[in-house]
Amino acid sequence: MIAAELVVRDLASVATLAPGPVPRVGTTMSDLGIVEGGAVAVDQGRVVWVGPARRLSSEVRLRPGARTVDGQGGSAVPGFVDPHTHVLFSGDRADELSLRAAGATYAEIARQGGGLFSTVRATRRASDARLLRETEGRLRRMAAAGTTTVEVKSGYALEHVGELRLLRLIPRLARRTGLRLVPTYLGAHAVPPELRRRPDAYVRSIVERTLPAVAREGLARFCDVFCEPGFFSVASSERILRAARDLGLGLKVHADEFVASGGARLAARLRAASADHLLATPPGDRRRLASAGVTAVVLPVTAFASAARRSPARELVDEGVAVAVGSDCSPNTWVEGIPGVLAAAVHGGRLTPAEALTAATVNAAHALGLSDAGTIEAGRPADLAVFPVPSPSSLGYRFDVRPSVVLRQGKPVSPP
Repeated sequence: MIAAELVVRDLASVATLAPGPVPRVGTTMSDLGIVEGGAVAVDQGRVVWVGPARRLSSEVRLRPGARTVDGQGGSAVPGFVDPHTHVLFSGDRADELSLRAAGATYAEIARQGGGLFSTVRATRRASDARLLRETEGRLRRMAAAGTTTVEVKSGYALEHVGELRLLRLIPRLARRTGLRLVPTYLGAHAVPPELRRRPDAYVRSIVERTLPAVAREGLARFCDVFCEPGFFSVASSERILRAARDLGLGLKVHADEFVASGGARLAARLRAASADHLLATPPGDRRRLASAGVTAVVLPVTAFASAARRSPARELVDEGVAVAVGSDCSPNTWVEGIPGVLAAAVHGGRLTPAEALTAATVNAAHALGLSDAGTIEAGRPADLAVFPVPSPSSLGYRFDVRPSVVLRQGKPVSPP
């Protein structure tokens, strides 16, 4: 028999997301691998058994002192994987809401020294202790909503020493929260104000100085660029990404958020791990992403809050693109709970609840190059959340649902 130190039982259903290809595309995004009336057994931080509760006693032996978690008729899903966040920052932008309400765009606010640049000023001024405290709070609240793996970008220092400082804080945040954090270097978030008349000098500094340091110290798994008019051109983005790839980093692209900038086409040409945002990506470039095997990371709350547009999630799925869903947690789109993001992906992006859950678990893990996250199956880390709903479809229906239990490697997530 299989030995276990923890069992989650009395579940109406378990969405294992285990069967099927990775990533899921098209109709395979609807297969959640549901086990009705299921239970999950955990030992030494890993799932050792999942199946119908009626077979639990005959197949699983509880170790002395083993714990039992009562699922209370709820549904278990894999711990959410958030594949796109800017969660490491200081300050906020609440004072800019009136400008946005009056019609000012993201780019217009940035040109006036606000938006991203106001966050850069606040983050540069903040001490390590403050950045750790504020970011830890956000991460713990994300975890309490069911997220167990988070991509964390730099990008709010925009200079060599500051960007390295931010990346060096990420392992400390992982230790403090117990979450799995995937670091991404985003020095190419914007050209810093002090170099606005010399953007090529900043690109050269990234390529010749910062990227080699990031790779040498192993500070990031990916390099991202904001490929958009007024930020980084396709040519500059490609120069940065090719240098990053030569140094062994994976590639990501902020693509076509405001206009059809060519960012998605660049991501397809370089076979990036993901292209993110994609609000203005034309159909031909969506098909290029599908052909190149690039995962599309859609950010439905940002589409609503920042651009007043509908997420193109439905169109991307229908074009055969592997779609993941992320929060884009940032001072521009301050959302910490993936359940609300799933509801936005369903109500605004026209995904089905099953597709949205797939996008926030196994496909999101694929966007981060993780083969051991996003599913509930034997041998994988015991990262899961139990929601007080009889079916996982309620996660796309309700904006406010909260999990009753969240486990990260079999341990309850500490409250925020």
